[in-house]
Amino acid sequence: MTDAEKKLWYGFLRNYTLTFHRQKPIHHFIVDFYCSSPALVIEIDGGSHFTSDRVEYDAERTIILEGYGLKVIRFNNSEVMNNFESVCTEIDRVIKTRKRKPSKSPFETSLLGKGRL
Repeated sequence: MTDAEKKLWYGFLRNYTLTFHRQKPIHHFIVDFYCSSPALVIEIDGGSHFTSDRVEYDAERTIILEGYGLKVIRFNNSEVMNNFESVCTEIDRVIKTRKRKPSKSPFETSLLGKGRL
């Protein structure tokens, strides 16, 4: 994990009231953090994510993940390191707006059937 990922994990997500997973395989990607209850993916982007090729790749990746009913939110390393409380507040806000029924998302249903989740 990068320093920003460690800060977010140890300073907030590890002890959050919902269970988060680190480095979760989804589709043919590995996401930084995943929480099934609100169907949320959190990505922490370093400098390599801001090249034109990488921006395009990340946009396509987000579309695929959202196709599974997942919400993808992104923060850059600087936001996590310098505005930590704001990042945590935004994650909490997104989770609260995505409260879901206990049924499985299309993503979970399809991967459970394939033994991938």
